[in-house]
Amino acid sequence: MKSFTKKRIFIPILALSVFIVGTGFVKSDFFEIAKQIEIFTTLFKELNMNYVDETNPAELMDTAIKNMLDDLDPYTKFLNEQDVETYRINNAGEYSGIGALVRSYDDRLLIMEPYKGYPADLAGLKAGDEILKIGDIDVSKFHDNASELLKGASDTSVEVTFKRQGETKTATITRGAVEVDAVPFFKMVDNQTGYIVLSKFNAKASDQTKSALQELKGQGAKKIILDLRGNPGGLLSEAINVTNLFVDKGELIVTTKSKVKKFNREYRTKDQPIDMEIPLVVLVNGSSASASEIVSGGLQDLDRAVIMGARSFGKGLVQRPLKLTYGTQLKVTISRYYTPSGRCIQSLDYWNRDEDGNAIQKTVFNDFTTRNGRKVQDGGGVLPDLEIASTKANELTTALLNDNVIFDYATNYYYNHTLDGMGDFKFTDSDYQDFKDFVSNSNFSFETKTEKTLKAAMTDREEVIFNDAIENDFKALLADIDKSKFAALEEYQKEIKSKLEDEIVKRYFYREGLYDYYLTHDDAIIAATALLGDENKYFGLLK
Repeated sequence: MKSFTKKRIFIPILALSVFIVGTGFVKSDFFEIAKQIEIFTTLFKELNMNYVDETNPAELMDTAIKNMLDDLDPYTKFLNEQDVETYRINNAGEYSGIGALVRSYDDRLLIMEPYKGYPADLAGLKAGDEILKIGDIDVSKFHDNASELLKGASDTSVEVTFKRQGETKTATITRGAVEVDAVPFFKMVDNQTGYIVLSKFNAKASDQTKSALQELKGQGAKKIILDLRGNPGGLLSEAINVTNLFVDKGELIVTTKSKVKKFNREYRTKDQPIDMEIPLVVLVNGSSASASEIVSGGLQDLDRAVIMGARSFGKGLVQRPLKLTYGTQLKVTISRYYTPSGRCIQSLDYWNRDEDGNAIQKTVFNDFTTRNGRKVQDGGGVLPDLEIASTKANELTTALLNDNVIFDYATNYYYNHTLDGMGDFKFTDSDYQDFKDFVSNSNFSFETKTEKTLKAAMTDREEVIFNDAIENDFKALLADIDKSKFAALEEYQKEIKSKLEDEIVKRYFYREGLYDYYLTHDDAIIAATALLGDENKYFGLLK
């Protein structure tokens, strides 16, 4: 028995040592890693064999792995077989399903946006519909992600039971092939300016951006606006290829640095550009991340484009999926990336956290220079050359979006207003007052940073100096802050109103209609068009 035990331990350790050598670990790590794996294996076996109730080994292991990875960064994740398929779909840009953006909650699914002309839309589903049952399966009693039940082979049907404005309905949806375009919209803003929306960096990103650029040039575009707002990123290779459309072959766009030597690389453009001279404005905001920042940061460092909008998200980390056993994968952060000037735009430090365990926001920035000698900085995303106030996020607007308050109001608006065309839509001051009343009558609440600090002070009070009078002052201050939050609905009316209009326009005219609406109503597009119309100012910014 003794010799058998040695063999059992020796084999995984040998396999592990091969893995460690292959990934660049030093030998001093061998023993500690093997020791911890042996401890965990023994614990896992004893727990499942001896726990008072029946355990689910798969769920226990899934929880253990995910909690371990949570201590690293939010991008290093374990992908089970279902996650691997989702990851593949996101990168490929095509799948079979109902063709709708669906958000999963504990006890329901919410249709956030049906895509025009796809199965959910053809079956009559609308944004705001709450899916209660899929076939015979009650969503509230389904423990996994119920939205996966909506996917399936083309031409298969699924019956859904949903609630709309308090009424329960059913619909049969015939699944079909769904194309996820990286470029969902492009159009001429005026007779000389083309506008391209690049919403994600899947495998179609560079080809679709190239096609849009060529078609717009064919329509007479002599200037281009590339909109990366809300683009969360995607494939690094596609970011290089999109940048290559506007810069020469052989340009350094990204450098990655890692403790594993094989991941240290320089990424240069490989093809001839489409147009190296056309004036270019790139729009970014706080939701432009990763590959979006590679494109915007690279074009900024090379003085090839003027960046406008709001500071980008600040994700300067690169992930790679590594295959594990049984069809699973580990999506792991392998390196940091650096733009052509040498800066890393990573904003949060996940390896040094505060006392609450939160990643520390970088506050000290280092200066770098672009090709023309302009000053740029690291550590906080890509800071635009020209900032546009209305594109900046604020705490109140973010909370209204995250809590679905704006979404729910748009749902009510849709069922109470009839529009025959885009020209009929105007969100009036009276409508905004109606929204404020809606917020007041809802369960909406959010906690500001100031409130959190005050509550923490009240919890950790020093009895020697913290008397009833001080406590009452604290409570009064908290009450005043609470009142001021509703007053802030007035202060941030312009930003909130813009988000309301976006959500409402989508309900009537789909996302394509929203982009059309942007051409004449969006502050950033209007400002970018004006800048491109002023050659002296445009080129002056790049010198």
